[in-house]
Amino acid sequence: MDLLLWITIGFIIIGFVVLTSMKKGMESKVAFIKANMEEEENSSKAKSVIWWIWSTTAWGIVSIFLVVWCFHNHFG
Repeated sequence: MDLLLWITIGFIIIGFVVLTSMKKGMESKVAFIKANMEEEENSSKAKSVIWWIWSTTAWGIVSIFLVVWCFHNHFG
């Protein structure tokens, strides 16, 4: 197996582990924001949830790109 395939597999597995480990914390932040709508602390918690969503989206896009690139190099 070549280096690109190992990078792709490692990126997907490590990213999945990191995102799933952070999921519980994000769920509790969203629950806190819903329960306490008027508090000042919600702004920083909301920003961290939004950044987590953006990073999850970026991880997914890069993962798809890497998988397509691997298939292109192996079968193209």
